Amino acid sequence: MDLFDYMRENNKQNESPLASRIRPTTLDEVVGQQHIIGKDKLLYRAIKADKLSSIIFYGPPGTGKTTLAKVIANTTSAEFCQINATVAGKKDMEEVIAKAKDNLGMYGKKTILFVDEIHRFNKGQQDYLLPFVEDGTIILIGATTENPYFEVNSALISRSVIFELKPLGKEDIKEILRRAVYDEKKGMGSFGAEIDEEALDFLADISNGDARNALNAIELGILTTEKGADGKVHIDLATAEQCIQKRVVKYDKTGDNHYDTISAFIKSMRGSDPDAVAYYLAKMLYAGEDIKFIARRIMVCASEDVGNADPNALVMAVAASQAVERLGMPEARIVLSQAALYIATAPKSNACINAVDEALEAVKQQRTSAVPTHLQDAHYKGAAKLGHGEGYKYAHNYPNHYVTQQYLPDDLVGTCFYRPTENGYEKKIREHMDKIHREA
Repeated sequence: MDLFDYMRENNKQNESPLASRIRPTTLDEVVGQQHIIGKDKLLYRAIKADKLSSIIFYGPPGTGKTTLAKVIANTTSAEFCQINATVAGKKDMEEVIAKAKDNLGMYGKKTILFVDEIHRFNKGQQDYLLPFVEDGTIILIGATTENPYFEVNSALISRSVIFELKPLGKEDIKEILRRAVYDEKKGMGSFGAEIDEEALDFLADISNGDARNALNAIELGILTTEKGADGKVHIDLATAEQCIQKRVVKYDKTGDNHYDTISAFIKSMRGSDPDAVAYYLAKMLYAGEDIKFIARRIMVCASEDVGNADPNALVMAVAASQAVERLGMPEARIVLSQAALYIATAPKSNACINAVDEALEAVKQQRTSAVPTHLQDAHYKGAAKLGHGEGYKYAHNYPNHYVTQQYLPDDLVGTCFYRPTENGYEKKIREHMDKIHREA
């Protein structure tokens, strides 16, 4: 490296974006992803021992795929080469392979090739790498935001270990932001900036697990905010909103706003107001509420407030709960909206919850109520001799598949727990029950 190359690299490091400068260089500096780099995990041990095989990092943007590749570059004794699949061509790969062959043949030194955005390579480009991965000329590290099982050749997949990176947690993002604000060597500590806890919470929430997004916002805030009277740059909530161009919704996921909003959401579904339902759903989604939590509340409402007035409501809610887990955001918003609005506009009945609650109270008060003898199981050994099942009438042998006989325990005969309403399908249930009773 000559003087000009040195100066160019030095300037690049100093003038590169904060997200690049703050990037960890050792495993101990990496935040999050403990499910794959915890000290007892395979990847951690492999990096520490410098015994890597070909791997593919798969996960959303800003979760640390390139960071882990850089950490490997700083810890391995192997030659480390990096290319980006969006701009690299076959010539670039040929140069890397030629150098790798020389390193291996002349010095016995391995070469790690990091291919960022590997899903951008076409089949031919991926196939070109295959024999060199197979014979050990290179150790491949791929990074992709797309499912590698769909976007990467099966032959490469079979020769690699897949590590899935998850969106960073809120506390992970907050730790990274604190480093960015106060670290004088790699961060922006020399600016004398301070960040309020509210602003920190907001940026950690709104970044949605993407550290790069949060770092870009904090860098913009520090660079564009005037110093206060104390000579420090203060990043408050208003500044954080401007930097990320999104207004904060007052919504504490562990406090009153959380409970008030979900309460209003449920009561609006129960009250058959689809417009209010859409509003409160949007408020929760905008604020980053857990979509699985919303789906669970919709399921409860479907059974508690709609019940048998429209039995399809629960089917819709359960299907929505399964769909949001498979889809995630932003598509999950559509599924949640469909289910919530279906329940909001469905006929309502709480007869099912009343029935079970009244029955539970009866069980609580009358613990010794015995099952009538004719309903008892007659199949186990000795049951017939005891008269169990004797006199039972098989309903399907009678008109309308119904016959009058005692089902409740003796001390509860005549008690009514389930009272179908006149709403929706429950009206048909009531009519059916009245009919079979009349004709029995």
